[in-house]
Amino acid sequence: MPQTPPTVLVLTALALEYAAVRAHVTERRERVHAGGTRVEVGRLPGCSWQVVTAELGEGARTAAALTGPLIDWLRPRAVLFVGVAGALKDDVALGDVVVGTKVYAVHGGKQTPDGLLVRPEAWFGSNALVQAARSAVRDMPGVRVHFKPIASGDVVLADAASGVARQLREHYNDAAAIETEGSGAVHAAHLSGQVDALVIRGISDRADADKQRADAAGSQERAAARAAAVAVAVLRTHAPDGDAPAGPEEDAQGTYGGDHIDFRGGTFHAPVVGKAVGTDRTDDHR
Repeated sequence: MPQTPPTVLVLTALALEYAAVRAHVTERRERVHAGGTRVEVGRLPGCSWQVVTAELGEGARTAAALTGPLIDWLRPRAVLFVGVAGALKDDVALGDVVVGTKVYAVHGGKQTPDGLLVRPEAWFGSNALVQAARSAVRDMPGVRVHFKPIASGDVVLADAASGVARQLREHYNDAAAIETEGSGAVHAAHLSGQVDALVIRGISDRADADKQRADAAGSQERAAARAAAVAVAVLRTHAPDGDAPAGPEEDAQGTYGGDHIDFRGGTFHAPVVGKAVGTDRTDDHR
């Protein structure tokens, strides 16, 4: 019986974000979770990932509530949340992509007469996925990518002078973008155990009063396409076991160190004779 390929779960909130990811996935077929969530299972050309895509809807609580059961059902190796976001930094432009080195949940706190005492939560992006992203984008000269924290909360920010904006500048001033689902998804991944997770967001607005104008001009579609392209590049770089290129001490014949047979992962109870090819000697290893 053929084994199921390693699975990656790619999540989105909006239909336009889902369409941007879906454009890269082939051999799609729909499956329905017992709870009613619909996903599409397909393949990503160029690697052996089984890609499962889902459009969850908006909000961190929705993302958390739906991501956990999907992880339990599908047992993915990795979870990506891909979509659009608003920029929080002057040097982060429309069309740029932010890879979340960590994700803040920004609404925890205690309101006192002296002001809001924040109680921040944060989840770091998987080092393996962040490193894959750093490697992948080196070959994407047309895409500008920032490796920065992302702020996540149940608010759409369209006023740079608002209390929420001031709170972000004061307490989360290293965040480069703000969105509404990432904290829920990565929190669910964290609770599930050893699942790599990463949030990738294309910048569609500047989280200010011009947001509606930018959206009307098609900025969300362009930003979603950029984020999806980066996500696909990450997955092709972060290959499942067996797809990874040979390391500096390992080649396709299963040898390492030049003249040793690779017995790692196996148990042997008899003498084995090996010959080092390309040398002027034959060695018996018993």
